[in-house]
Amino acid sequence: MGIYREVYDFAAKAGALEGYVYQKNKLDIDYLPRWVNNLVSHYHRLPAEVKEDFQNLCNGTIGRTIHSLLPHLGEDHEVIQKLKGIVSGKLPLSPDDFTRGR
Repeated sequence: MGIYREVYDFAAKAGALEGYVYQKNKLDIDYLPRWVNNLVSHYHRLPAEVKEDFQNLCNGTIGRTIHSLLPHLGEDHEVIQKLKGIVSGKLPLSPDDFTRGR
């Protein structure tokens, strides 16, 4: 798969996860560990220079996802820790903060 397809695939999966967990009162979290494992693995396979180009956008998408999941999973949950492993710098302030990462 070409690099553009790889980036698109990662972004689509990250966006789908954000949309799935956004402002949900009730979540089926049974398959979140597998989803997040695949997402994190995909992220780590991307070249460093490619990640540098979109890292601030990733921080926004994954940061909002983390904020949405915290009430359901708590700070110490494995899913939260893995997602935090692919973000750096300032994160959004809430799941509704779409101002960062531009």
